[in-house]
Amino acid sequence: AGSGCSHLGSSGKHYVCGLCAAFTNIAVTFPIQKVLFRQQLYGLRAREAVRQLRRDGLRTLYRGILPPLLQKTTTLALMFGLYEDFSALLLSHARAPELLTRSVAAALAGTTEAVLTPFERVQTLLQDYKHHDKFTNTYQAFRVLRAYGVREYYRGLVPILLRNGPSNVLFFGLRGPIKQCLPEATSHSSHLVNDFICGGLLGALLGFLFFPVNVVKTRMQAQIGGEFQSFSKVLVKIWLERDRKVIHLFRGAHLNYHRSLLSWGIINATYEFLTGTGTGPGPAPAGSGSGELAVRNHHKAHRDTL
Repeated sequence: AGSGCSHLGSSGKHYVCGLCAAFTNIAVTFPIQKVLFRQQLYGLRAREAVRQLRRDGLRTLYRGILPPLLQKTTTLALMFGLYEDFSALLLSHARAPELLTRSVAAALAGTTEAVLTPFERVQTLLQDYKHHDKFTNTYQAFRVLRAYGVREYYRGLVPILLRNGPSNVLFFGLRGPIKQCLPEATSHSSHLVNDFICGGLLGALLGFLFFPVNVVKTRMQAQIGGEFQSFSKVLVKIWLERDRKVIHLFRGAHLNYHRSLLSWGIINATYEFLTGTGTGPGPAPAGSGSGELAVRNHHKAHRDTL
């Protein structure tokens, strides 16, 4: 049951499982995201925001889910799939230590994800109330940006690169060690709980660590047209606006922390469940080359230590 993607070819398995993990996460957390967004936008208490959603009815509960669904499913499919592919490729050709090889694979996967910057760019614009009169949907936002040239789609690329590469390295590098520190899992359900805790802790930690980077990214991407300011220039500008206090760069981090805890718990648990790598010892799927075999052996070694 835990290897829902095991019938797929080894090359496509991790892409599909990453996509399914993202879909599960968005389906579960989208209503929560709506509550948080209304709190941020209107300064409402959580209870009043929930009351508003109830008044709106079930029909509108998932309105607006398509853009984040498309973005997140594609992003996570690339994140997990490219990490496995780059790992297999590098392990079969490089003679460097495995930790270094996997770190490079994670960084490459994160960097490649940046090709999806236009989706993140449009999401920022759609959530900014200052642009509500300019466009109401994803298509309109893309059409408005097109008039400014391709470069406008990639405004905010630098902070995304600064975030994606290092956060991927830490996520994939710490996932195994953190799970090994948790109580030994003796059943499918306990493995699922451990994977949820592991993913949630990592997601919350990384979300907090890179929060100021996301603050700069959001400020850069909220602008349409005009000068392309450097990351450092925008960071200093925000720092000056917020009384020159580093802690003020973390405003809203507590909401992001709880959201990341839940989201990445769901993502990691779903991904590990579907791939079957988090459900205890068992026969490893046949590889498609020496690099793929090394990856499978690595996963099996991790499972055998649990």
